[in-house]
Amino acid sequence: MKEKIVTIKSIATNYGVYLGGLLAILTVLVYAVNLDLMTNMWYGIFVLLAIVVFGIISVKKSKELSEGFITFKQSFTAYFITVLIGLVISTVVSYIIFNIIDPEAANILKEKTIETTISFMEGFGAPAEAIAETVDKLEKDNQFSIGNILTSLAVQMVMFSIVGLIVAAIMKKNPETE
Repeated sequence: MKEKIVTIKSIATNYGVYLGGLLAILTVLVYAVNLDLMTNMWYGIFVLLAIVVFGIISVKKSKELSEGFITFKQSFTAYFITVLIGLVISTVVSYIIFNIIDPEAANILKEKTIETTISFMEGFGAPAEAIAETVDKLEKDNQFSIGNILTSLAVQMVMFSIVGLIVAAIMKKNPETE
């Protein structure tokens, strides 16, 4: 039983590194090509889907290794480790780019985020006071500070863990007992 868990963890670790590499490459490409993409809804949806898909693939590969059987715990572990490693790698790359390499890009991205938020809120008919309050909060906040990055990572892990619980429930398959 221990061998299987270690193997599942190594599969999850590998897929986590692959996911982190993909997310890091996307971050670097968007930074180099056009920062506007970081505030694009479709880019965000693509990133979310990539994270979930890598988690599912990790669980599927772990299940295949276990001859088609995987417990709920093993399934969730494979998903969670993959997503955690991928997001940590992506977070570190973002921190390095926007705090060390080019802090001015963080300010540009903040302005673009404010513009997108205003447009989004106006589209939903939000009152002017609510828009002004949100903009004021965004202007005061440094989204790439270590505290905000760690908070964002924690919130993302909670969200993706909920998805992971669903994936684990769907993918689990215990051996038949007689």
